[in-house]
Amino acid sequence: MDRNRTEAERWYGQARHDLEAARASFAAGHHEWACFQAQQAAEKGLKALLLRQGKRQFLLHSIHDLLQEVRKFAPEFESVSEARRLDEYYIPTRYPNGLPGTVVPHDFYGEKEAQECLDLADSVLELISRTIES
Repeated sequence: MDRNRTEAERWYGQARHDLEAARASFAAGHHEWACFQAQQAAEKGLKALLLRQGKRQFLLHSIHDLLQEVRKFAPEFESVSEARRLDEYYIPTRYPNGLPGTVVPHDFYGEKEAQECLDLADSVLELISRTIES
């Protein structure tokens, strides 16, 4: 379990860094990147929690699916179930062909979406922090 604990710490540390990067992207007006980085922060944080529980491999990127796995041993994560909406930002924030018409991600995503993503990711990481420390 020590190996998993060390790996969990690495993943959680990167999740925190990704959230900081999302905030920096938001401040710089790169809202599409803030959305994607927030999704990444939540994904990596949830994977850290699963690693702490002894899981070893992850072939999924869906916040929805990761939350389902986490709720099997930590039902309190139902309280952040809205974070599943971060899945909507995994592809289209990065690729122009992930959006309708001729719009590009930089022009499509704005401050409102980015703030929502930051709030969702922050709620997930805050709960993970409390879970890890208890």
